[in-house]
Amino acid sequence: MCLCIFSVVSLRAGDATSKILDVQWQTTNELSQQLNVIFILTDDQRFDEMGFMNPIIDTPNIDRLAREGVHFKNAFVTTALCSPSRATILTGQYMHNHGVVDNNAPPNPDSVFFPQYLQAAGYDTAFVGKWHMGEAASASRSLDDPQPGFDHWVSFAGQGHYYPTQLRNGLVNQLNINGEHVPQKGYITDELTDYALDYLSERPSDNPFFLYLSHKAVHANFSPAERHAEQYADREIPIPASQADTDENYHGKPMWVKNQRNSWHGVDFPYHSSLDVQAYKMEYHRAMSAVDDSIGRLLAWLAENGYAENTIVMLMGDNGFLFGEHGLIDKRNAYEESMRVPLVAWGPSVLPENHKVDEIVANLDIAPTMLDIAGLKSPVQFEGQSLLPLARGVSVSDWRKELLYEYYWEFNFPSTPTTFALRTDDYKLIQYHGIWDTEELYDIKNDPKEMNNLVGDPKYLPIVAAMRQQLFKRLVNNQGQHVVPYTEKFSSGAVFRERDRSKAAEFPDRWLKKDSDPGLTNFFIPDHRRVKARKKAAEVEEPQLH
Repeated sequence: MCLCIFSVVSLRAGDATSKILDVQWQTTNELSQQLNVIFILTDDQRFDEMGFMNPIIDTPNIDRLAREGVHFKNAFVTTALCSPSRATILTGQYMHNHGVVDNNAPPNPDSVFFPQYLQAAGYDTAFVGKWHMGEAASASRSLDDPQPGFDHWVSFAGQGHYYPTQLRNGLVNQLNINGEHVPQKGYITDELTDYALDYLSERPSDNPFFLYLSHKAVHANFSPAERHAEQYADREIPIPASQADTDENYHGKPMWVKNQRNSWHGVDFPYHSSLDVQAYKMEYHRAMSAVDDSIGRLLAWLAENGYAENTIVMLMGDNGFLFGEHGLIDKRNAYEESMRVPLVAWGPSVLPENHKVDEIVANLDIAPTMLDIAGLKSPVQFEGQSLLPLARGVSVSDWRKELLYEYYWEFNFPSTPTTFALRTDDYKLIQYHGIWDTEELYDIKNDPKEMNNLVGDPKYLPIVAAMRQQLFKRLVNNQGQHVVPYTEKFSSGAVFRERDRSKAAEFPDRWLKKDSDPGLTNFFIPDHRRVKARKKAAEVEEPQLH
C-alpha cells in the first residue's frame, strides 16, 4: 500500500486563469514508496524500430528494457503528429480537448501538464530535449522558454538540429538552459543525454525525481552520430509489399491514398525530391543507435548510483513512420505503421521481467500512469487510464475495448485529409472527412498489413455499421456535433506534384513542376555528411519538416 495518507494539495496552474486544482493522494497503487521516473520520448520511432522486433537493427539497451521489464505490444497514439501527440502525453487529453490540433497551435490556456501535479506531490521535475508545441504562440514568449511543471529546463526551438550547424545570423544552434541560451556543442542525442545525467548527478535534494528526456531523434532529416555513419553497411532494407503501384495493392483503397504517391508524403515524389526511401530508412536506423546508447548510459548511471531499484524507466515514441507502406512516407495516416508506437517499461523492484501486455494502450495513458506511480489520483480531465496495473500483471476488467484516432487536415501538408478511425483488438475502421472517397475496414488479426479493405464486403456490413455508430458516438461533443477545428496556414505548403505523373484535369497547373528541381535532390543529405562536404560546396537549405 502507498505510505501516503489521504490529503489535498492545492496546485496553481501557470496560466492566465490561475485555475486552482485539487491533487488527491490515493492508497490503491500498492507501491511502498514514491518511485523515481525517467520517461524517454523518441520522435517518429515506429513500433518495430527495436532490435527484438526487427532483425535489421541492433538496440541492446532497448531490448534489455523489454527483456527485464514490460513490452506493451499494442501501443498507439491518438494522433500521429508531433505536437498533438506530445500535448496528449502532457495533458492526458485527446487533441480536440487540449487544442493542439497541428504543429502550430498552442495548448488551451487552461491546460495543466501532469508534471505540475508531480511537483505538488514533492517531486523534483526536469525536462530535457524537444518541446515542439505552440509554434503559433504569442510573440511575448520564445519557442524554447521553460514551461509549467518543470524545475529544471533544457530545450531548443522547433525541431532543433542534430549537429550545431551555422545559422544565417552567424550563430550556432542554441539550447535554452533554464532561460539562458548557450550554443549547442555536439551531436544532439549525446548532448541531451549529457544534460540529463548532469541533472541526475547534481540534484540538490533527496526528493523523488521525474525526468522527461525528449529526444530529437529519430525525426527527419535523419542524421546519425558519426560513430554510426557506416553502421549496417552489410544489411539490406526490404521494400514493403504494399509499396508497389499495382492494381492488387490499391484494390479497394481510397483514391486519395494512391494519388498521394506523387506528393510530399508519397514514394514517387518524397519531400519533393528524388529520395531513395530505402536508403533513407537506413539513415533512420543509424540515427536510432545513439538513442539506444543514451538509454544504456542512463541505466548505467542508475546502477552505479544506487537508483536502479527505486526507479521506473519508460520509453515511448510520439508517433510512428511509414517507409513506403501503401506508397506513403512520414506519418499522419491511421495505418498501423503511422499510429502504432513502441512502449516499454523497466523497474526491477516493481515490474515483472519479460512481461507482455496485449491490451490497447495509448499516449493518453501516460499522464494517469505517472500520477499513479506517484500515489496520486487522476484529475477529472484525464481521458486515459493508468498503465501500472497492466504493467504489474494485474487484470483490469474495465480496460478500453477501442481507441479513437483523429487527425485534422493541415494547410501546409494538404495531401492528407482529416481522418477519424476506431481501432479495436480485431478491426480498424477509418473514415475521411470532407472528401468523396471510400471508408476502410481491416481485419487486424488476419490482415495486420492492412492490404484488404473489407468495407464493401456484404459479410462485414454489420461490423461496419456498429463501428461507424460507435465512432460517431465518440466524436460527439457537448453540443451534439463534432466540430472540425481550423488549422492555420503559415506557408504556401507542400503542394507540388511532378508534371509527368499528373494530368492537368486532375491537379491544378500551378501546383505542377515541369521537372524535379535539382536543388531538391540534396535536401536529405544527413548533417554528418553535410559537415564534411561544406568546404566543397555551399550548404543546401533544408525544408521545414513537421
